[in-house]
Amino acid sequence: MARVGMTAERLVLAAAELADEVGFENVTVSALARRFGIRDASFYSHIRNAQELREQVSRLALTELADQAANALAGRSGRDALVAFANAYRDYARRHPGRYAAGQLPVSPATADAARRHSELTRAILRGYELPEAEHVHAVRLLHSTFHGYVSLERAGGFDHSGDVAASWRRVLDVLDATLAHWPAP
Repeated sequence: MARVGMTAERLVLAAAELADEVGFENVTVSALARRFGIRDASFYSHIRNAQELREQVSRLALTELADQAANALAGRSGRDALVAFANAYRDYARRHPGRYAAGQLPVSPATADAARRHSELTRAILRGYELPEAEHVHAVRLLHSTFHGYVSLERAGGFDHSGDVAASWRRVLDVLDATLAHWPAP
């Protein structure tokens, strides 16, 4: 029997919070059940298995990130949109490291809509640069890999030894803006 007040949504949100505290890789059914004071078996009346929980945390993270990016992009285009989106992405990863890690899972049927929305928001940036439609997939991959790479290195302490990280971030955005504005012909 399901515990009163216990829902799949509450479990997923608690798992996301736990991921931010201890790392996404350390979120387990047992750890989450302990947090709620329930037995593991009770957990399974709301979530089928650990994989479903991981996918639902990933969906939550991608949705939250897309919401923040959409708010940041509103009314902006070109460089302003690029910077707003990039900063929303970086800020989310810094505030929610466990959720951010969850959002990096491979796309599954459970996360496909949220991942597609994130990609569409990235494509919205590209409209301000007049890139040919055939080049959008390459530009989206460039932006995502650059943002993810920078955020991942920053979070791992990879820049701690060398200068002003914020200045480097601004320069990375300058380079991306210049690249998008002068996209090479295939």
